[in-house]
Amino acid sequence: MSQTPGLRDRASAAGVDLARLPRHIAVIMDGNGRWAQGHGFQRLQGHYEGYRTLKEVLLGASDLGIEYLTVYGFSVENWRRPEDEVGGLWKLIEQAARTELRGLVENNVRARVAGRIDEVPEPTRGALLELIDSTRGNTGIVFTLAINYGGRAEIVDAVRRLIHEGTPAEDVTEEAIAARLYCPDIPEPDLMVRTAGEMRWSNFLLWQAAYCELYVTEATWPQFGEDELIRAVLAYQRRDRKFGMTLEQTKAV
Repeated sequence: MSQTPGLRDRASAAGVDLARLPRHIAVIMDGNGRWAQGHGFQRLQGHYEGYRTLKEVLLGASDLGIEYLTVYGFSVENWRRPEDEVGGLWKLIEQAARTELRGLVENNVRARVAGRIDEVPEPTRGALLELIDSTRGNTGIVFTLAINYGGRAEIVDAVRRLIHEGTPAEDVTEEAIAARLYCPDIPEPDLMVRTAGEMRWSNFLLWQAAYCELYVTEATWPQFGEDELIRAVLAYQRRDRKFGMTLEQTKAV
């Protein structure tokens, strides 16, 4: 699927253990506006360039053997940006959902959406719902677009569901909350990638990312490609994931 042939071979040659890939990678795609300004473009041009990068990374992750890719497309805080930028982002997301529909189907990608989708402008919401429905039967990489998403908002919505269902206080457990998140069937991310050198979590997957590994690169999102993806996976594989245990305990599991 990848636009660059032999991605798995290149990854293996770089030192990636193809038998120990992160199952789920989440990405905070930062730096689109910074890239645009650095090249003398309007901010929206940076978002268009970022969309092209997303397509490359999605197909590259699929080729590599990643099972799940979740990206931060539009946060609940992004509504505060200039009106023309917000409107342009919704149009871009709608356009991408419609124009890439056939490609995702042909590449066996299953599309999902996480967030308060009911608050998304109708044309964009309709395009996203069509994308989800059209790829529902696909069995390849699961691509989740976090739209109008906030980690705190997701937890609030989960708690509201518990209250609405009349759940007794003693039954409010971590498992009960996790089961009521936006996509409870998707495993927690193993690796969180953030571009543009920012060292913040930015309200993304706060519950799910409690134990995932964080990888930060100075490259802006439009500069991120398959080689950066390989470097991120290599960094992940060099770490020891202990989940609160000692290293000796994790090796015994």
